[in-house]
Amino acid sequence: MKIAILSRNKRLYSTRRMVEAGEAAGHEMHVIDTLRCYMSMVAHKPEIHYKGEVLEGFDAVIPRIGASITQYGTAVVRQFEMMGVFPINESVAISRSRDKLRSLQLLSRKGVGLPITGFAHSPDDIPDLINMVRGAPLVIKMLEGTQGIGVVLAETRKAAESVIEAFMGLNVSVMVQEYIKEAGGADIRCFVVGGKVIAAMKRQAAPGEFRSNLHRGGSASLIRITPEERATAVRAARIMGLNVAGVDILRSHHGPVVMEVNSSPGLEGIEMATNKDVAGMIIKFIEKDARPYRTQTKGSKG
Repeated sequence: MKIAILSRNKRLYSTRRMVEAGEAAGHEMHVIDTLRCYMSMVAHKPEIHYKGEVLEGFDAVIPRIGASITQYGTAVVRQFEMMGVFPINESVAISRSRDKLRSLQLLSRKGVGLPITGFAHSPDDIPDLINMVRGAPLVIKMLEGTQGIGVVLAETRKAAESVIEAFMGLNVSVMVQEYIKEAGGADIRCFVVGGKVIAAMKRQAAPGEFRSNLHRGGSASLIRITPEERATAVRAARIMGLNVAGVDILRSHHGPVVMEVNSSPGLEGIEMATNKDVAGMIIKFIEKDARPYRTQTKGSKG
C-alpha cells in the first residue's frame, strides 16, 4: 500500500514510528508537510499538489495535525477523502474532537460520563456559572488550549471569578469544570484503534501540579483498566467518529468521566509505558479497513 502521513516534522517520535511500522509491513510510506499541500478544486477532479507535483496513487492517509493548523489540516484531509483515499480519521471527526465544547455536548447527549461543565459568554453570569459546577475548587480551560496550556485550577471562588473575568476581558472563550479531587492529579489515557482499547496508561501529575500531561512533567505507567472504563473509551471514540483516538478518563466517585478525546494522540508515552507496538497496530487496522472512498462523509460535509 502507498500511505501518506500528514506531519509537519518527520523527526517527531510518532511520525518516525508510523514510518518504521509501515515500512516493516512492506508499505510505501510518505511523510507530507500539511502546510505545503495546496489544492485544486475542479469539477469531478479534486487534486492535491505538493512541492510542484500532484499527489496520486495513495491508498490511505494518516493525519497527524497539530491543533494550531486544524482548519487547514482538515481541509487537506477532506481533499484526500474526495480523491477516494482512506483516512484513519475523517476530517469531520477531527474537527468535531478539536472543538472542546462541541465534543462535550455530543458526549453528553449520548450519556457518556463527564465532569460537570459550564460555559457562558457574559461576565454577569459568572457567579451562577461557578455554582453550576459545584463551586471552588474548579478547573478553567481555554477552548483552544492543548497539552495542558490554558488550563487553570482555581482553588477559591474569588480566584475563579478573577481568572474567568480576565479571560473574558481578553475575549478568550473558556469553559468551567468541576474539580475531580479524588483523581489525585492522575488520569488514564486509553488508546483506541478500530473500536478497541489496544493500550492504556496512567498519567500522574508532577508534585505540586494538577495537570497530568507528559509535556508538563507528568509520568506514565502501565495500568489495568476496568470493563466500564474500557467501554467508556470505546463509546467516546465512536461518538466522535474517530477510528484512532486517545481518550482521557478520570476515576471519580461516580465512575469514569471523560476529559477529552484526542484525534492525534502521541505514541511515545503509550508505547514506552506499555511496551506495545501501537504504531504497528494502527498499520494493521489500515490493512484491514482501507478501501477507496470508504468514509462516512465522502468529502460532502465540513
